Amino acid sequence: MCSYCGCDSIEVIGRFMSEHVEIINATGELRAAVRSGGAGRLDAARVAVSDLLWPHTVAEEAGLFRVMARDEVYADHIATLCGEHETLATLLGELAPGDATAMARFEDALRAHIDKEDNGLFPAAAIALDGPDWVEVHDTTPHSHDGGQPHVHSHDGAHAPSAAEADHSRGTADPTLCAALQR
Repeated sequence: MCSYCGCDSIEVIGRFMSEHVEIINATGELRAAVRSGGAGRLDAARVAVSDLLWPHTVAEEAGLFRVMARDEVYADHIATLCGEHETLATLLGELAPGDATAMARFEDALRAHIDKEDNGLFPAAAIALDGPDWVEVHDTTPHSHDGGQPHVHSHDGAHAPSAAEADHSRGTADPTLCAALQR
């Protein structure tokens, strides 16, 4: 986690960095589960990581990535990060009991991806985005305080609700930026 520039004091950035720590911590049990060779333990650990990773990547893509990608300076980097989200999903799905090589591929990719965000994108966002951009990021970033289900809405009543606000269930929000980039 970056601690040198203060970008973690920006609400959404601090949240994403904290979620990165949670995901890495859950990866420790995933590694132990792969090593143990038990399919049931691996399945449970994979679900635990997925349950943290899925809403996190959706939130990044729907808010911060979407706003930053409008600037051509960041568009290619955002596209790379989107591709890495897809790669992480694939690598997580490929894990098998006893396959330490697959686990190392997943964990190395995850840690490299988090490093790019924590020490690259997030500090850049702190400098590049202005007040209205941050309001948009906040208003379009799914929040996970509604029983664990990500949802998007304006908390202050001053901003228009998002199109996704009417239905808070998984998979019903507008496609993320990354999904749109891959079409």
